[in-house]
Amino acid sequence: MDLQPDFCEGGALAVAGGNAVAAAIASDIAERRESYRAVITTQDWHIDPGAHFSSTPDYVDSWPPHCVAGTAGAELHLLLKDTPVDAHFAKGRFTAAYSGFEARELVDGAPIDDESGPLLAPWLREAGITTVDIVGLAADHCVRATALDAVKHGFSATVISPLTAAVTPENLPAVHDELRDASVTVLTLG
Repeated sequence: MDLQPDFCEGGALAVAGGNAVAAAIASDIAERRESYRAVITTQDWHIDPGAHFSSTPDYVDSWPPHCVAGTAGAELHLLLKDTPVDAHFAKGRFTAAYSGFEARELVDGAPIDDESGPLLAPWLREAGITTVDIVGLAADHCVRATALDAVKHGFSATVISPLTAAVTPENLPAVHDELRDASVTVLTLG
C-alpha cells in the first residue's frame, strides 16, 4: 500500500519509518515472490481530491497536498521501482480514497486522469485470488481501510504489521483490535 516518497521521510506527508518499511517489503518480495500468485502496488494518485487537501489540515479527513499525480512524490518508492509486480493501482484522483479497493489499475502510458482500468476487487477475482496480504503505509489509514474493504468484498485478509508503519503508532492496538473484530488476521512481532 502506498509506498511513495511523499509518505516516507522527507516527503510531503512523511510517516516515520516509511523508508525502512519500503526496504523491508522489497526484501520480503525478493525472498518470497514465488509464494504469491500476484504482487500489486497501490498509489495515492491525486489530481483534485477536493477537501482531502487543505492548507489547514485536521490530519483525520484533510491533509496537506501529497502524492499529486505525475509528480516525483507520487511515484513508487525507489526501492521498489525494479521489483517485479503484476499490476499497479491508483486511487484518489478526484476523491480521498483510502482503500486500495477504490483503486483502478494504472496502465503505463495512460493519461494521469484515466480511470478506465479495472477496480482492484474484480482484478483479484479475475486472477483467481481469494486471500490478500496487506503491507505498506499507513497502517492506521490506508492499510486499515484496505483490510476492512477486503473482508467486505469477500477476501480473506492478513495485515503483516511488521511491514507497515503508522501515522499515529500509539493508535495501533485499537486499529489491530478493530481489524481482528472484522475477521482480518493481524500478524505482529512477539
